[in-house]
Amino acid sequence: MLPPLSQNWPLLPRPDSQGHLQFPDLQASVAQSIQIILSTRPGEQLMRPEFGAGLQKFLHEPNSLVTRRRIRDAVMAAIQRWEPRIVLSQVTVDELPDAPSQIRVDIRYQIRRTGAAQQLGLTMELEG
Repeated sequence: MLPPLSQNWPLLPRPDSQGHLQFPDLQASVAQSIQIILSTRPGEQLMRPEFGAGLQKFLHEPNSLVTRRRIRDAVMAAIQRWEPRIVLSQVTVDELPDAPSQIRVDIRYQIRRTGAAQQLGLTMELEG
């Protein structure tokens, strides 16, 4: 049986103890999709050359307000374009006080179908 159309195909479905493939629920599927969007460079996917946020291009940038705003804009644009199952509420990019070369990206969103509020975050190392 095929998964419902509202879920993306997971990259690595896991068999349960009886050998049946387990697919993620909607919340997990959306979180996986966002992580894939953020970790993909445009040009990596053959059939979708514009797919991805391209965050790797910021790795050698200085940890400045301008860089953090550019990262926020890239995250927002990529998620809004590639993940239609959510309403993006907020994206914040903040410097970590104890690690001046690191930033924290926090993404808040709502799943359209259920209205469930979700949050996802990641930490990135920049030049400093």
